[in-house]
Amino acid sequence: MAGVRRLQKEYRDLLENPVPNVWAAPKSESNIYEWQAKINGPSGTPFENGIFALEIKFPSNYPFKAPKCNFKTKIYHPNISSNGSICLDILSGNWSPVLTLTKVLLSISSLLTDPNPDDPLVSEVASVYKKNKQRYDEMARQWTAKYAIDN
Repeated sequence: MAGVRRLQKEYRDLLENPVPNVWAAPKSESNIYEWQAKINGPSGTPFENGIFALEIKFPSNYPFKAPKCNFKTKIYHPNISSNGSICLDILSGNWSPVLTLTKVLLSISSLLTDPNPDDPLVSEVASVYKKNKQRYDEMARQWTAKYAIDN
């Protein structure tokens, strides 16, 4: 029950204090544990102008266990796999109950600005990022245009 109250509070906080370039809400009124989110590609990155959809599932023992976050929009990124899994320390071993969904979404947005090619989920993309940043940016822009922008 504590998890339900915590999630309701986090949702109220998001509604009252919207985070720039981030949106999140429960998928339905009947299930507070499954959310959808959108992150606008950060300005000055190859993801700019893209809108990236995410699915968030909270465990029943939230906030003591991290939410599961997955990209639903395909993205060319060394820390995000083809199935949408995200390699981000606070979503695994560095989770803390003091973290909120807002902080998680801001961290994911920050990961789009500053990838971590030294801890990749997709080693091929990390290799391109390290060896030819211009090529990485070009590929990320192409994927953003193809998958994250409504034409």
